[in-house]
Amino acid sequence: MKKTAVVTDSNAGLLPGEAAKKNIFMLPMPFMIDGKDYLENVDLTSETFYQMMKENKSISTSQPAPGDVLALWDKVLEEYEELVYIPMSSGLSASCQSAYMLSKDYDGRVQVVDDRRISVTQKSAVYDALELAEKGKSAAQIRDILEKDGDNSSIYIMLDTLYYLKKGGRITPAAAAIGTVLRLKPVLQIQGALLDAFAKARTVNHAKITMINAVRNDMENRFGGVDPENCDLFIAHTDNEKMAMQFKAEVEEAFPGFQVNEVDPLSLVISCHIGPGSLALACCKKLKTDEV
Repeated sequence: MKKTAVVTDSNAGLLPGEAAKKNIFMLPMPFMIDGKDYLENVDLTSETFYQMMKENKSISTSQPAPGDVLALWDKVLEEYEELVYIPMSSGLSASCQSAYMLSKDYDGRVQVVDDRRISVTQKSAVYDALELAEKGKSAAQIRDILEKDGDNSSIYIMLDTLYYLKKGGRITPAAAAIGTVLRLKPVLQIQGALLDAFAKARTVNHAKITMINAVRNDMENRFGGVDPENCDLFIAHTDNEKMAMQFKAEVEEAFPGFQVNEVDPLSLVISCHIGPGSLALACCKKLKTDEV
């Protein structure tokens, strides 16, 4: 029997084929759209999701059903001695706490990680977990390492529209109206557990510069310096791939010596709240797996 498996949810942005190639097990996130249940990457693609958004369908998210979580864990544990489960940040969903409660019935064979990450930074943690498992670390050791390292990451997100924040009740209609009239491009941040406002930009270029400067500041003051040996850069977007690829070139010019590791769609859970057209820049301090 193999030793330690790595399990995550679809918020990490891994496509099923990519996950299968790397022996990563993935739980699809559920959505309800106009009263019908869907599972991300099972019967709901990102293309279909954004088309439904454009059609103004009612879209809501929920946490995975306990039965689905247990079924996946049980299947994995038929092949592995133990598993480490890396769900989305506990600050953005109750699914992490629910998973932790379910894990108590597994006598330590299931370790749930609360590393306060989502999307590209969550994927980075999943890859770190896989490397740690290959080096012989136990599920409990991997959990401790990832949780200790969790806050060594940042995501900054430029919104294209305030409509979806208003629709979800996260800002008032008056604030949304003012922002729309002024054509503001708000920049949000995910740093640690929560999604918060960070800055207000007047143009897309201003928002890009704001995100680049914010990441540079994090590298200098939180992650040990602006050094490609020390930090990884990621770009993400919501149905905005063309601009994301242009931004990749701009980011690599702003950070000589760096190569953007990934250009990925943001998770559909985030997309549900911020809408299409967004652009994000993320940074993670590299976890030196040989030193932990």
